[in-house]
Amino acid sequence: MATTDTRINTETVLSVEDLRTYFTTRWGTVKAVDGISFDLRRGETLGIVGESGCGKSVTMLSLMRLIPIPPGRIVSGSIVLDGEDIIPISEQEMAQIRGSKIALIIQDPMTSLNPVFSIGNQVEEAITIHQDIPKRTVMEKVLEVLRKVNIPAAEVRAKDYPHQMSGGMRQRVVGAIGISCQPQVLIADEPTTSLDVTIQAQYLKLLKDIQKDSDLSIIFITHDFGIVAKMCDRVAVMYAGRIVEHGSVRDIFNNPSHPYTEALLASVPKMDQDVERLFSIEGQPPPLHDLPIGCSFADRCPVVMDKCQEQYPDITTISDGHIAACWKATE
Repeated sequence: MATTDTRINTETVLSVEDLRTYFTTRWGTVKAVDGISFDLRRGETLGIVGESGCGKSVTMLSLMRLIPIPPGRIVSGSIVLDGEDIIPISEQEMAQIRGSKIALIIQDPMTSLNPVFSIGNQVEEAITIHQDIPKRTVMEKVLEVLRKVNIPAAEVRAKDYPHQMSGGMRQRVVGAIGISCQPQVLIADEPTTSLDVTIQAQYLKLLKDIQKDSDLSIIFITHDFGIVAKMCDRVAVMYAGRIVEHGSVRDIFNNPSHPYTEALLASVPKMDQDVERLFSIEGQPPPLHDLPIGCSFADRCPVVMDKCQEQYPDITTISDGHIAACWKATE
């Protein structure tokens, strides 16, 4: 299991405070992100975990200012990147920040790579937009970045199109575009989901090596606690648009303090145990347009109390850097 790296810089690169992103629909207001806060330090990897629909990807799109308007909008909060709140700035200013200071790797590279442009053209575009590099040397930079993500025969592969590359190679190309302008923050939204186990391990090692070389800060979204253990220093557990527990990897694995976190960990198959039926969390998450007054997990919680149905729990400090939003944690 990964532990918090003592070499991590204490400088905060990204600070998110009370972020709320809502969508207006015919059924009502969907509170996809409902008041989350976290900090990201230089050289650190923060994992964000939770079931599908809990708000992980909308959080990352909010950080990139890529929420479609309408129907979505950032209602309130702040996103302070490198000392500047990027919520109130213009789209033109954000276009300069997006890619140069904060970059995104999405789950399926085929939806982000343009099928009619070569790999080299697409890496080159990001570089020419954000860096003042002479035209004659841009391709040298492109090849340098492709080699950095371990793409063999970069001179040849730069001329290929996305459909001519395997899933693992395409994911590396997306990674190359992400790091091409040396951002301070890289958001990886489940980048290994479509990769087989061997390629997944290689890709994770690649991200770690890049982070070590460039002091990059990474936000890693995943469903896989095995990846969390390998990659992350801290973990934020999301449920129904909110962070319900946040702490170091060691705290989350050894002392989970929210019943939802405990249930997620219990859902991970144990290779050394022979069980007749795998554990699953009963019920479904509440609709985000009709959240309950109390704890959103109350209807699925095995230790629910009357108070859980009546009032959303306060944030409780379990230990230094470890918090949970649960009435059980206050006892």
